[in-house]
Amino acid sequence: MITRHAAGRRTKPNRKRNIRIHLWATKEEAALIHDRMARMGVTSISAYIRKMAIDGFFIRLDLSEIQTLTTLLRRCSNNLNQYAKRANEIGSIYAADIEDLRVRLDVVWTAVHGILEGLAQVK
Repeated sequence: MITRHAAGRRTKPNRKRNIRIHLWATKEEAALIHDRMARMGVTSISAYIRKMAIDGFFIRLDLSEIQTLTTLLRRCSNNLNQYAKRANEIGSIYAADIEDLRVRLDVVWTAVHGILEGLAQVK
């Protein structure tokens, strides 16, 4: 069964969202809306406008630095496992190996610090 809503248009009774809201915009405003939608990865203008009207903002995090950090952590873990294996086989490891591990961990901590600073600026 199809019913009519206040504006006289037909609606399906099982439709979850059955109230239509219209939005008028200039060509420039529409271009800005579509640009922001694209940057957020949203393809539905209805979903985008509804989300913005209800919550007031979108947050989309760029997690590429997290992927880089994960790679660095894996490398450090692999190196540490190799050092532990060598220490178990021959009973000792070289000071240069320890220094290499320390330098790699410093790189990881620098990356972590940068990511935490970036996240602290998200408001």
